[in-house]
Amino acid sequence: MRTDELGKQIEAARSRYYRLLLIVGPFHSGKTQILLQLVQDAGCPYINLSLVLSQKLLEYPHRIRTLRLPRIVEAIIDDTVGDTVLLDNIEILFDPALQQDPLRLLQYISRTRNIVAAWSGKFEGRTL
Repeated sequence: MRTDELGKQIEAARSRYYRLLLIVGPFHSGKTQILLQLVQDAGCPYINLSLVLSQKLLEYPHRIRTLRLPRIVEAIIDDTVGDTVLLDNIEILFDPALQQDPLRLLQYISRTRNIVAAWSGKFEGRTL
């Protein structure tokens, strides 16, 4: 996908309830390169979510991380400037110990801002 096509998708997302765009592909398929190109082209903030979130979670005891995680992710997003935020390396959201539904969490944080997230995997039919 080219960044100009992604830019059109981002514009279209502004009118949706969930302003979430997923770039889906297997590991090493170029998702990060697409996001980094969008940083250069549009100046969107880029967040390595696994890195930033793991640092923030260290501040909390294990037993309350699951409960705090949605608010922590929301605070990370709120600390950025701009209407569109690019999330990469979201694999931490899939950690069974955190007991999260990654898609639902991304939808939740995309209600007020465009979120473009790199999702490792594949999309077949209507199954992610």
